[in-house]
Formats: sequence, C-alpha cells, structure tokens
Amino acid sequence: MRWWSMANLVSNTGTWMQLTVQNLLVLQITGSAAATGLSLSVQAAPGLLLGLAGGAVVDSWPRKVTATVSQAVLGLVAFATAALVAFDQLNMPLLMVLAAVTGMVATVDGPACALLGNDLVPVEDVPSSIALGSVVHSVGRLMGVALAGVAVAAFGAAAAYAANGVSFLLVALVIPFLRLRPQPQPPAEQAEQAAPAGRGRVARKGGSREGLAFFLGRPRLVALTVVTAVSAIFGRNYGLTLAVLVTGPLAGGAEEFGTVSTVLAAGGIAGAVLAGRLRRPSVRLVATLAAVGALLQVAAGFAPELWLLILLVAPMAVVESISDTAGNTVLQTDPPAHMRGRVLGVWRSAGTGWGLAGPPLLGLLMEWAGPRGALIAGGLLITAVIGAGAAYHSRRSAGASAGGLVPALPGAPVAVPAPVAAPVPQLTTVA
Repeated sequence: MRWWSMANLVSNTGTWMQLTVQNLLVLQITGSAAATGLSLSVQAAPGLLLGLAGGAVVDSWPRKVTATVSQAVLGLVAFATAALVAFDQLNMPLLMVLAAVTGMVATVDGPACALLGNDLVPVEDVPSSIALGSVVHSVGRLMGVALAGVAVAAFGAAAAYAANGVSFLLVALVIPFLRLRPQPQPPAEQAEQAAPAGRGRVARKGGSREGLAFFLGRPRLVALTVVTAVSAIFGRNYGLTLAVLVTGPLAGGAEEFGTVSTVLAAGGIAGAVLAGRLRRPSVRLVATLAAVGALLQVAAGFAPELWLLILLVAPMAVVESISDTAGNTVLQTDPPAHMRGRVLGVWRSAGTGWGLAGPPLLGLLMEWAGPRGALIAGGLLITAVIGAGAAYHSRRSAGASAGGLVPALPGAPVAVPAPVAAPVPQLTTVA
C-alpha cells in the first residue's frame, strides 16, 4: 500500500501538471476561453457515454492487468503529446483527438485503479485506503499546479507532458509487484453467485446492461446518487460561487480568493485524514454530512466579512471531504465484488453528467440571485432534498414494519411475510 500510494502521488502530480499546461496550450493555440472549455468537455465526454462499458471491462479482466495496461497507454499518449509540442506540431484537432483518447482510457483506468487500491488492505481498512487516496489526490493537485509553472518556465510546455508520461509508467511498473489480499465473500454474495441463471444471478463478465439494472435496483446506491448529485450541482462548485462572492460583494481580489482556496484545500486534506477513522460508513452518514455542509454554505452566503467566510470555509471543506470519502466507501464496498467495476462505471457516467451540467445551472442561479443568493438557495435546496429523502425512508420503513415484512438487503430477493410458527433470522441493513 505504501508503494501504491507513493506511485499514485507521483502520478496525480503529473496529471495536474498536464491539465494545467493543457489549458494554457489551448489558449495559446486558439486564444479562446470557449475552446479551453471544449477541450475539457471532449476529455470528459467518454466518461458520460462509455462509463458503463469501462466498468464492464474492469469486471471482466484481472484488475492488475487492466490497471497496468491502462496506465501504460495513458503514458504513451502523454509522451506522444510531449513530442508534438516539442516539435511544434500540435494543433487543435490533434489535441482534441488526444483528449478524447485520454478520456476513453480513463473510463477503464479510473475504476480499475480505485478497486485495486482496496484489494491491498483488509476489508476493515478499506475506508482508510479510500481516505488515503483522497489525501494523495489533494496533495498531488497542489503540487502539480505549482510544478506546472516551474516546468513551463524552465523547460517549456512539453516537459509537463513528458513528466506525466513518466509518472504513468512508474505506476505501471509498480502494479505487477503489488500483493493483493484475498477478499472474503459475504454470505449474501455467495448465495447470489450460487443462484441459478435467470433467478437474480448477475454474470461475472461483461453485462453493462446488468450493471445498470443492478445499480438502479439498489436503493442505497440510488439514494447516494441523488444526495451527491444535488450537493455537487448546488453546493460544491466553490471555485465558481466563492470566487464571485469574494471578488464581488466582499470586495476582495485574486489574493483574497487565493487565501480562501488554500483554506479549502487544507480543509479537504484534514477531512480526508479524519475520514480514515471511519469503519462502517453509511448513506445516512453521507446525507447527514451533506446537510451539515449545506447549512454551513447558507451561513457563508450571509457572511458580511472575508474573515468570517474563511472561518466557515474550513469546516465546509472538512465536512465535504469526510462525506466524499464515506460515499466512495459505500460505493466501492456495498456491491458484490464481481459487480463493483460496473457500479463505478455507472457512477462515472452519472458524475460526468452532473459535472458538466452543474456549472451552467449554477451560473444561471447566480445570474438570477447573485452569489449570496446562490449559496443560500443552493444550501437550502440540498437540505430540503435530504430532508424529504429521510422522511420518505422513515415512512417506508414504518410501513414495512407494520406489514410484518422481513427487511431485505438491497439487491436480495423481495421480502416475504415472516412465518409465525418458525421465525426466520431478520436481515437488516444500515441505510
């Protein structure tokens, strides 16, 4: 796990170096901010369209092989881009093609590497593994953005792409030497795999359609998706809302917003470290933390001074980071092992969708209500959605108890009336 984390820190640093330089290159080639946004959308589009297919590949092939090949391909793409930049042959069509190829490979690489990290630790330490990954991602982002400027100034834009290529190959070289731990199968998963075909059993290989049906039939995963989507669209685009708030009503500038961004980054790292203490996170915990973050966001919308906003931003970032880690843990541990790639594929498609839709929707809200109004309205909307979901879940649970049904595990057979003469063990879940 130490080798994996160190390799991923280097890889994340290289990735953020490339992303930073890529935006600068597009601006240099076209002089258009719209073209910059288009290049990012082209790279994200495969995640929206091919996420399920990528997850099916991860479920169908050995994880170490899949992760090694995907990392090596990403490294070759980075080296090819570096060569084109160094010889001044990179143009906008080529850059778009390379961005699309990167996005396509990432639909396989993302879930493969996420699940591979979990296979390196005992089951009870998976939340800590995911939290450590969040820390690595945050630190790599800070280092990558900072080193991108140094690399461009000293060696030119091609150096950032070359450095990213080296970082991908480093991960590909480390993976074959990782020792995977055997993951015990829960009884429910053993029963599912032993079920006859056509009686609820999901094929181990392939099956993108089955993956989507499984996801939609898992109430916990659907609830997690709703909470995360609403929070992401109306509550976590702080790079947009807080930038407008700081430079507008609070009369600050780039330096003041830099301070707020630094506090957000530090709070995210602190939250990820705290999240490493989680052992059995639940959707209920994710929703509770999201509601707390939304209420803090409402308070930030009312902040009259910059110093008060900074005081509120720190716990906002901590709560968001813990909530994200808890949600990722549920997402990666709730499904049976042979379905996790496809579940992450569905999640990638959904996440790409709200990632693309969020900024325009939030921009319209700010146009209508201003930055303060957008923060306040967004926070209240998140809280209302979570409250409505909690009320619905309580009524549904009360109805099931009144009807004498055995609460079913998500994805298990439909509950049946409990026999009176010979009661069966109750199956319960933490929602």
